[in-house]
Amino acid sequence: MTSGKWVSYLRVSTGRQGASGLGIEAQRNAVAAFLNGFQWTLLKEFVEVESGAKSDRPQLIEALRMCRLYGAKLVIAKLDRLSRDAHFLLGLERAGVDFVAADMPNANRLTIGILALVAEQERRLISERVKAAMAAAKDRGIKLGGKRPGALSASCRNAAATALKQRADSRAAEIMPAIKALQDSGMTSLRAVAAGLNAQGIPTPRGSDTWQPAQVARVLRRSFLSNS
Repeated sequence: MTSGKWVSYLRVSTGRQGASGLGIEAQRNAVAAFLNGFQWTLLKEFVEVESGAKSDRPQLIEALRMCRLYGAKLVIAKLDRLSRDAHFLLGLERAGVDFVAADMPNANRLTIGILALVAEQERRLISERVKAAMAAAKDRGIKLGGKRPGALSASCRNAAATALKQRADSRAAEIMPAIKALQDSGMTSLRAVAAGLNAQGIPTPRGSDTWQPAQVARVLRRSFLSNS
């Protein structure tokens, strides 16, 4: 049984198909069957008329944003409706969004898994080449540095810290519209906002299901600092 929160993405390639609904209804039916007749939560459906060769698609970007906001998965009718570009599919994993194709439920994990295996093999080969080069240098009497193998350089550590900060800032920016809407509705205290976010099922920045006032305060502070 399929469970959880879902966002659906339907796409056709031509304006004529988009205007007539050709192809969209078939995709919608396939998604409905996969979700057991919508017994599970479908947060929203996004429809786009755009070529699969283009990765810059506003509706898909918005669908991914909603998936991240609510901790939902993206469901599509057919794998080729998303993209024929394997690198673009891998980008979804980097974006932190899981997706499933109704016509091939395991294709998502299989596709990304194969790419991950290729990347892992390349990493292993690079590591072996580095070790061989170090061994050859040692044999030639070259004194190697005292830095322990595998230690991260200062630039790498700084880059990692920057990436973590950017990810946290991005997550705060995604949550802020929901917080602003709650504040506009009269929920001005941190406790009230936390309760409102919990009621909407929006995960915390760390992925847990329960918001606390202190977490709301951190998101507000991060959003203020990033905009100042």
